[in-house]
Amino acid sequence: MPPPALRPATPADIPAITAIYRPAVVEGTASFELEPPNEMEMLRRFQAITGGGYPYFVAELDGRIVGYAYANAYRTRPAYRFTVEDSIYIAPDAQGKGVGRALLAALIDACTAKGFRLMVAVIGDSAQFASIRLHRRAGFTFCGTIHSVGYKFGRWLDSVIMQLPLGEGDKSTPAEGASSGG
Repeated sequence: MPPPALRPATPADIPAITAIYRPAVVEGTASFELEPPNEMEMLRRFQAITGGGYPYFVAELDGRIVGYAYANAYRTRPAYRFTVEDSIYIAPDAQGKGVGRALLAALIDACTAKGFRLMVAVIGDSAQFASIRLHRRAGFTFCGTIHSVGYKFGRWLDSVIMQLPLGEGDKSTPAEGASSGG
């Protein structure tokens, strides 16, 4: 199977992105949302992320969008400005085909190029073994588990926290003009 084709996402991709995200909300525990957002809300989120200068990619297989990923601010307070959080969602029928690996690699490269120094993965539900494995294989290290932090589908869910230093990480002082997102 050929590798997925990656490209920056555009507003025209929002229907496909919304369709990919929906099962993660209504059937899965990767997202702690309880109601799937509509296309207008997904477009608003997309515009906020890309308007902030953060990378947002889609992956295509056989001309069909089968996954998307983006990085966004980890937290809004200024001291966190060199840290991003990644999000990756893959269509159920495209999982296990290297789509997540390709998207995560693209995010890591784009965020490093923008001068970010740390990428954080907040993985919804400690039973998300594929996501934990994906991040571990990309070099992320385990930081900890927040136990019973969410409640969905009649049960308590954990969040697993992982991190990956980018570029020089904490080995040097970052340039102040870098990684403001834009």
